[in-house]
Amino acid sequence: MAQRTPIPDSRGQNAFRSDPAFAALMRVYAPDDGVALLTPALDRMGMLVGDRLERLALTADHNPPVLHRRDRTGAPDERVEKHPAFEALERVAFGEFGLAAMSHRGGVLGAAAPLPPIAKYALVYLFVQAEFGLCCPLSMTDALTRTLRRFADPALVARYIDRLTSQDMETLAQGAMFMTEQAAGSDVGAIETVARREAAAWRLYGDKWFCSNPDADLAMVLARTEDGADGTAGLSLFLLPRHLPDGTRNAYDIVRLKEKLGSRSMASGEITLRGAEAHLVGGEGQGFKQMTDMINMSRLANGVRSAGLMRRCVSESLYIARHRAAFGGSLIDKPLMRRQLIKMLVTAEQGRSMAFHAAWVLARADAGDADRALVLRSLTPLIKFRTCRDARKVAGDAMEVRGGCGYIEEFSDARVLRDAHLGSIWEGTGNIVALDVARVARKAGLGTLTDHLHELLLEVPADRAAELRGVVDRAAGLMARVADGAEHEARRGATALYNAASAAIMGWEAARLSRIAPDVAADRATLALLVVAHRLRPADPLAPPKDAGEDAALAGLLARAGVDTADPDGASGHGMAAQ
Repeated sequence: MAQRTPIPDSRGQNAFRSDPAFAALMRVYAPDDGVALLTPALDRMGMLVGDRLERLALTADHNPPVLHRRDRTGAPDERVEKHPAFEALERVAFGEFGLAAMSHRGGVLGAAAPLPPIAKYALVYLFVQAEFGLCCPLSMTDALTRTLRRFADPALVARYIDRLTSQDMETLAQGAMFMTEQAAGSDVGAIETVARREAAAWRLYGDKWFCSNPDADLAMVLARTEDGADGTAGLSLFLLPRHLPDGTRNAYDIVRLKEKLGSRSMASGEITLRGAEAHLVGGEGQGFKQMTDMINMSRLANGVRSAGLMRRCVSESLYIARHRAAFGGSLIDKPLMRRQLIKMLVTAEQGRSMAFHAAWVLARADAGDADRALVLRSLTPLIKFRTCRDARKVAGDAMEVRGGCGYIEEFSDARVLRDAHLGSIWEGTGNIVALDVARVARKAGLGTLTDHLHELLLEVPADRAAELRGVVDRAAGLMARVADGAEHEARRGATALYNAASAAIMGWEAARLSRIAPDVAADRATLALLVVAHRLRPADPLAPPKDAGEDAALAGLLARAGVDTADPDGASGHGMAAQ
């Protein structure tokens, strides 16, 4: 009797080492001294993701948080009980790696100063390959801290900054953002929550309909002052503490927790504000402008997470295709499977390049470069729109590669597919974000983005640069017409601009890598050309089949896109036990 072939299981893979392009791209996007500092942390995170964090994430997903209103004696005691697996994930993300703190103070990972954005986003890109739900509290804590530091009174910043950036779970203050209302939805200008000045304090009254991390120690809340104007002009931003200085609970209630399609490990709830004390952040009527910065950071974080999910899907699919035998050979040797994997790889690498490049631009914008700030303002909604949508398709394709086992909850394919849908919902649905791309284009952002991409292409060999410059200009022309009144084409225009920008960025990455990592450089150049060929050129759906030459040429690209790092027993192949 023939021996049964086991289902391929990649547990034990180091998610960093099994992704050969990752380390090379860090040499493009991280400062020279940052690469040496980051590499051990990325390696450690990659090892944890491949085993321990994956096990914790599966357990946390199967054991969602529970809202309790009273203690065992019947006394009021509103609290959200998190499963121990989720708390263990928190200790890794907030504690061991300091992912919410590293952008705001020195001391994280041994760095003397705050780390650049790429450090945080590269580590989150890995972490999300195991756990998605916790990334929301992480990004909200990080973004709340940024917004507080940028706009709040220094005394208010001083009161909370140490707790917001703590790596000690006993003193850490997590953050949240309470903005969505049932009637308002994406129309922020319709917010009805009221802020009243009562004696020496601001107090908030109203209902917030979708509040993730609802028991957070601090939340940013948009509210309308009693004499505030209609629309967004009348909104002010407030910092809402969970507890008052005397230790008593602030006057707001968690009405219930949401039962969500995905991110089940993390609590989302509804909030009723009944005179809750809050601190005004910045000036009255400036809330929408100030909250926009926090939303944009959250949108970028959404894009990074979606890119990370896609990379997980590609890594899993490559492993399965190499180790699953069917119809007389390995799946990876089947031309149709290779075609599916190439499509997934191109899409995933577009997302990674756009996300990492946005982090690179963010560092320059925060250093005072006004043009890069405008480039970031254009890239962020592009990433939020397209990367988050693409993750849904790639996650579905990865489930197909695994087959029937991908549909059961013992593997994570179903969980990843559920989670992938969230990126397109939070912080603006596809239509809202595509319209935001057009809005930025109308405000000179399109020209600044185009100039930025042209500047990148100066480093690319002339023959490739000419083609990439051509598609950038055509996509920008389409978006300019969309911004000039063709709102119904906003999604097509945003997709074209995303594809053109990602191709140009990958071409630039290839140029920068040509001397230090020639194989990776060649692959980035190929990926850029594939984006142009398959996403930006017209195609005849009834054309006869092409010859198999392209398929054979792309087999090498797939071979280098991921390598196995686990030994047959499932332990890390680099002598590091998954503690």
